[in-house]
Amino acid sequence: MTEAEKIARMKELTALLQSASRAYYAQDREIMSNFEYDRLYDELVRLEKETGVTLSGSPTVSVGYEAVEELPKERHESPMLSLDKTKDREALRDWLNGKSGLLSWKLDGLTVVLTYENGTLQKAVTRGNGEVGEVITPNAKVFTNVPMSIPFPGKLILRGEAVISYPDFEIINAGIPDEGAKYKNPRNLCSGSVRQLDSSVTASRKVRFIAFSLVSAEMGEPAVEAENAAPDERFPDLEKMLGSAEGRMSFLDSLGFETVQRIPVTPDTILEAVEEFARRIRTYEIPSDGLVLTYEDVAYGQSLGRTAKFPRHSIAFKWADELAQTTLREMEWSASRTGLINPVAIFDPVELEGTTVSRASVHNVSIVRQLKLGIGDRITVYKANMIIPQIAENLTGSDSLRIPDRCPVCGGETVIRGTGEAENDSLSLYCTNPRCAAKQIGSFTQFVSRDAMNVDGLSEMTLEKFIDCGFIREYADLYRLDRYKDHIVRIEGFGEKSYANLKESIDRSRHTTLPRLLYGLGITGIGAANAKLLCRAFGDDLDAIRSAEAEDLSAVDKIGPVIAGAVCAYFRDAENAGHLDELLKELTLEKTAAPAGEQTLTGMSFVVTGSLKGFASREELKKVIEDRGGKVTGSVTGKTVCLINNDAASNSTKNRTAKELGVPILTEEEFVAKYLG
Repeated sequence: MTEAEKIARMKELTALLQSASRAYYAQDREIMSNFEYDRLYDELVRLEKETGVTLSGSPTVSVGYEAVEELPKERHESPMLSLDKTKDREALRDWLNGKSGLLSWKLDGLTVVLTYENGTLQKAVTRGNGEVGEVITPNAKVFTNVPMSIPFPGKLILRGEAVISYPDFEIINAGIPDEGAKYKNPRNLCSGSVRQLDSSVTASRKVRFIAFSLVSAEMGEPAVEAENAAPDERFPDLEKMLGSAEGRMSFLDSLGFETVQRIPVTPDTILEAVEEFARRIRTYEIPSDGLVLTYEDVAYGQSLGRTAKFPRHSIAFKWADELAQTTLREMEWSASRTGLINPVAIFDPVELEGTTVSRASVHNVSIVRQLKLGIGDRITVYKANMIIPQIAENLTGSDSLRIPDRCPVCGGETVIRGTGEAENDSLSLYCTNPRCAAKQIGSFTQFVSRDAMNVDGLSEMTLEKFIDCGFIREYADLYRLDRYKDHIVRIEGFGEKSYANLKESIDRSRHTTLPRLLYGLGITGIGAANAKLLCRAFGDDLDAIRSAEAEDLSAVDKIGPVIAGAVCAYFRDAENAGHLDELLKELTLEKTAAPAGEQTLTGMSFVVTGSLKGFASREELKKVIEDRGGKVTGSVTGKTVCLINNDAASNSTKNRTAKELGVPILTEEEFVAKYLG
C-alpha cells in the first residue's frame, strides 16, 4: 500500500469511526459491533504510526462526542481523557513496571462528574466530549444511591459511572410488550435515562452511580488539589489517604458513595486478579466492558504526564473476545409497531463464556450488508462484554442473504430507509403498510389507554391475541366482542369472570369525551394536550373538526401547519372516515367541562418547582393554569413568564437559570395575586 493509499484509507476509517461514535454516544444506537469498531480503530492506529500522520477529527486524538442540544452545557474544570487500552494480559504486567496498582471494573454506562460544596450536591455533568458536558443535576438527585449531602466541609469533585444493572434492565424491558420498542442493552437505556428532561423518568429507571475517581478535594482557601489536600480535624489522615489510589476509594467509601469493585495488585499477582475478574463477570450484575489498572502511588502516576489523548497514570484492559465458529441457518425478521423490521441471526448452537447461544441481533440492514451474510455461511460469534451475543466475522462472505420485500407479519411491501445522516447512513428495513397488524397492536394499545378510552383489562398481549384471532380489525370491533364470547372464554388466561370484567370495562368506556376520542385515534401529532386544544377551539364539535381546512386548524394555538395537515389527511381518508363512523355508533360523547375562569393566561408559559402550600399538588396548579389557557413546561427559558417557587432563595438549577435569564421568581401567593386574582 502506497503512502497515498494509506492516507486515503485513514480518511475512510476516520469517517466510519466518527459515524459509529456519533450513533453510539449521541444517538444511543449502533451501526457496527464493538468487535468491528475495535478492529477498524486498531487499523487506524497502525496506519497513523506507519505514516506519521494524524488526521483532523481522528478518534485516536479526539475524545467522545459533542454534547446533545437538549440539555444545558458546561465546561469541565479539568479535561476528561479516555484511556489507552490493551487486550494483552502480559502487557498489563509489563505496564506496571515493577510498581503496585489497583485493578477495577471498567463500567459500561454514562460517565458523570459530581460536585459537592459544603457537603451538599451542587452539580452533576455528563462527560460529553471530554471538555464540555451536559448538566443533569436534577436527574442525578434521583439516582438510587447518590448522597444528597456528605460529611465533607469543602469542595469535592469526583467521577463515576451512571449504570443500570442487568436485573433492572430486564424488568424495564419486560414491561415493554413490543419487541421493536425494547432497549438493545443497559448502556443505551442508561444514557437515555440520565439525559432526560423530566427527572421523574430518570427516577423510574433505577439508575445507580458508581464512583471510580476522585478529581479534587478543596478544604478551604486556597483551593488545594486532592493529592495535597490539607487535613481537616474530622479527616486527620486525609493527606495520607489521598496519596494512594486505594486510599482515595476508601475516602469516597467513608463519605457514603458506592465505589467501583477493585483488587490491589503487583506484577506477581495481576494475572491472577485478571482471572478473578473474568470469573466474576459471568455473574456481575453491572455492565462492564473491561478493567482499569491504575498506579497505586498517585504522585508517581501523575508525574508521568499525558499524551494528547491519554493520561499515563492508568490503562484500560478489554477482554479478548472468546470466538466460536458456527453456521448461519436463518435470518429472522421481527416487525414492530413503528414499522421497523429487525434482523436476528439464527445459527447452530455454540458454547460461549459458559453458556449456549444460537441467536444474535444484527441490528440493521447496514450491518447485514457489512458482514456480507448468506444462509449457510460460516461465521464467528462472540459475546460483547462477555454478555451480548454478536457476529464478529463472516468467513464465507457469500453476500447472498435476500432482504425481504414483504413484511413477515402482514405481507405488505417493505422499504429500506436511512436515519437521515447524509454520510455513512445506517439503513433499516420498514413495513410500508399502515394497516399492518404489528402496527395495529400499537394503535389499539393507545386507543384503550388511560388518557384515551380507558379500557381496563386489554393489555397489548390480549389485543395481539384478539387481532390474531380476527376478533378486532377496527376500533368499533372492540365494542362488538360479545359476538366472540364463546371463543374468548376458552382462550388461555380467560374465563367467564375475566370476560365479564372486560365487557364491563368496555361498556364504561362507551361514555367518553371528544378529547379522549381524538387522542385515542392516534392521529400524528395529536397527543392528549393537543386534543384538548383542538376540542376547546372548535367547541367540542367533532363534525367541525372533521370538515375543517388545514388553514383553520393551524390557526389554533400550538397546532402548526404540519399537525394541521396530518389531521386533515386523517379525516379525508375514506377508510378512516368509515371506521370512525362505525365507532361513533357505539359511543356517547359527553361535553367536556368548560374551563374554570376566563382565558386570561393564553399564550403564557410557566414553570413550577418545589413544594406547594395552597395547592394540593403541582398537577392541581398545572390544571388551573391550563384551564385559563396557559402552559406549564419543565424547564426555564427566555419565553417563561415566571418561575413559581416558594423558595426564591434556593440555589437550584431552575432558580439560577431564571436569574440568569431575568425571569421573575414568584411564590404561590404572588403568582395567584398577579395572574389568578
